[in-house]
Amino acid sequence: MSSFTSELIVSPLADGRRWILLRQFSYHVGSEYSKDVISVPRGFATDFASVPRIFWPLICPYGKQGKAAVIHDYLYQSGERPRKEADDIFREAMGVLGVSSWKKFLMYWAVRIFGSFAYKKYIDDSDLPEYDRFSSWAERRKL
Repeated sequence: MSSFTSELIVSPLADGRRWILLRQFSYHVGSEYSKDVISVPRGFATDFASVPRIFWPLICPYGKQGKAAVIHDYLYQSGERPRKEADDIFREAMGVLGVSSWKKFLMYWAVRIFGSFAYKKYIDDSDLPEYDRFSSWAERRKL
């Protein structure tokens, strides 16, 4: 089974919607000691799960799936993996965290159906140099 390698430590940003990672956070894909590791850098900003407020009584953005949502946000924003693979890793990570089957199913299919908008938003900037695309991370690191 896959594993998270460190505790997720975040601090809220002033906008009230996003959180910033205070230290690097990693996940082993596929198995606990896999060499396929996703490392989310210190200074990365996340909104956890992008759940419309009307659905919060069913799925809270900060619930048990929070760590998986951070990995997913990072994969979408970085373009490090194809979208389908990012979504599959999200589902796998929710399983590692013990997210209920119905919630995992619902959240996985929500990102499969609606996630293309968010993914394209970041990938459309892929022709920019990395320092331009992620300059906001560097700004956040100064906090």
